Amino acid sequence: MKIKRGMMRSTVPVLCLALAGVLSGCGAGRMRMMFGTGGTAGTYYSYGGVIAQYITNYADTKVTAVSTGGSKVNIQSVQDGDFQLGFTQSDVMAYAWDGTKSFESDGATHDFRVLGGLYAETVQLITMNPEIDTVDDLRGKSVSVGAAGSGVYFNAVDVLTAAGIPLDDINPQYQSFEDSKESLKDGKIDAAFIVAGAPTMAITELATTNGVYLVNIDGALRDRILADCPYYAPLEIPAETYPGQSEAVNTITVKATVIVSAKLDEDTVYRMTAAIFDHAQDIAAENAKGVELSLENATEGMAAPFHEGAARYYAEHGITVRTEE
Repeated sequence: MKIKRGMMRSTVPVLCLALAGVLSGCGAGRMRMMFGTGGTAGTYYSYGGVIAQYITNYADTKVTAVSTGGSKVNIQSVQDGDFQLGFTQSDVMAYAWDGTKSFESDGATHDFRVLGGLYAETVQLITMNPEIDTVDDLRGKSVSVGAAGSGVYFNAVDVLTAAGIPLDDINPQYQSFEDSKESLKDGKIDAAFIVAGAPTMAITELATTNGVYLVNIDGALRDRILADCPYYAPLEIPAETYPGQSEAVNTITVKATVIVSAKLDEDTVYRMTAAIFDHAQDIAAENAKGVELSLENATEGMAAPFHEGAARYYAEHGITVRTEE
């Protein structure tokens, strides 16, 4: 990877037979649940498969991880009863609970509860164009800002707004991680916002085969973002995170959070929470993002209430969380 200046509601088909046992048990009495993750090129999908397996193994609950359009889709699918768990960005979760931004037209939903935060989701601005050195250089360029209405879209808008760049000043493309990677490779776009745990598979693949630049989001621009949007935190992507990345990259982050249906019973969610955090070291051995598993990371900065079952687990470890509005 080349480094510049100090850096470097899709619809998911769900099988009726798979859902027949949800919340009511099936087979040998095990509950069966669907876990909404994200696109196949993103961290949600790969990590979600690991989390689903540990819950299946240790919580007496069969969990199937499925690829989805990401945060908003997962929240809505939990609301509709199609999924019982889902990954979401902490900022999108706040929008859903309050009925703002991506949930302004749909309205607030309180049909979910927090199980826990898992890892930092990094706002990564990537390009193969050596003329794009700062966010301001995106003016007049073709830029992927994520799927329409997605968490990535609103992250991109937050960054662009803080930089004084309305969408009319770029040529916005509404693409998934995988589509953004292919469009960059084919020269169809100049840059792309990708929000996921670093390293992200799509970026790693592109860095390995083509080489990309990561654009810093720092200085006065980052200060404005943090002041206007308190659900962000500053983050540094260490050098060597991606192939060819010789220097650290400064940016911002939100938190990847697992939510569950508010209808799930306390004992089940308690076992699910324990299945994850009691096996943090084992999970870390299977997925790099597992190293960020901690009770502090799980419970800090949540804008929505926790499920009673998760709260019980955290209370046993000396941490009190909010469980109702």
